[in-house]
Amino acid sequence: MNILRLLDKLSHDKFFTTEASRLETITDISLFGKKAAIAAVPLGLGSLMATTKAETTKTNVTGFALKSTLTDALQLALVLEYLENEYYSIGLSTAGLIPNADRAVFMQISKHESAHVGFLKSTLTSLGTTPGAKPTFDFTAGGNFSPFTDYSQFLVLAQAFEDTGVRAYKGQAGNVMSNKVVLQAALQIHSVEARHASQVRRMRANKGWIELANGGNMPSATNPVYAGEDNINQAGYNTSTLFGAAAGSAAYDEILSGSDAQAIASLFIV
Repeated sequence: MNILRLLDKLSHDKFFTTEASRLETITDISLFGKKAAIAAVPLGLGSLMATTKAETTKTNVTGFALKSTLTDALQLALVLEYLENEYYSIGLSTAGLIPNADRAVFMQISKHESAHVGFLKSTLTSLGTTPGAKPTFDFTAGGNFSPFTDYSQFLVLAQAFEDTGVRAYKGQAGNVMSNKVVLQAALQIHSVEARHASQVRRMRANKGWIELANGGNMPSATNPVYAGEDNINQAGYNTSTLFGAAAGSAAYDEILSGSDAQAIASLFIV
């Protein structure tokens, strides 16, 4: 089945929604021939459980130790940073892929992602938690994408990964508030990821911000990355009142839940 049609089907079948159960998600991912995709993600699921206490230690189905909402949020961030870091590393090392005019941009972004990985691993270790191992990534999603032979596809996935990361960091803010030092660092990383996303979006002739639930000149398979971005109600205020729905929605970015971010990343994990 064509991956665009498949992802469209999954997005309409609650695959990327918070209502989908973990069992349903694993079942849906098996359509990719990745029956253990989510189980292979070495991150805690405690951040998806609303009331996990900091001092509680649990174990998920992979045997990975879950210690707190704080460390689980950092493990999720680490997986996303692993993904971005390796993606840009491969892209930069692929001869003839990235035009010379764009190489400086991706070289800088790559340095940022590498620094983020180092910070998250160091922070988890300082908190007494073993950082999750880097997953094995398949950026072709089973041979359905060709980001390292087609620069336009490379840019599409770069935008999708960056926009996912920006929303995912916001979604975990409440889970790292217990540690002000970590919260500040996470916010610093979040703003840099937002700058990455804006830059890549402009490289694709898109606006630097998101209007409605529309990634802008993106294939429909990426719709889950932008689901919910058409929200125009903020704390009871209708943001479309003065300038319309597009501008109103663009004035506020929406969060991405840990489960949704995890599901998107899992599509590219062996």
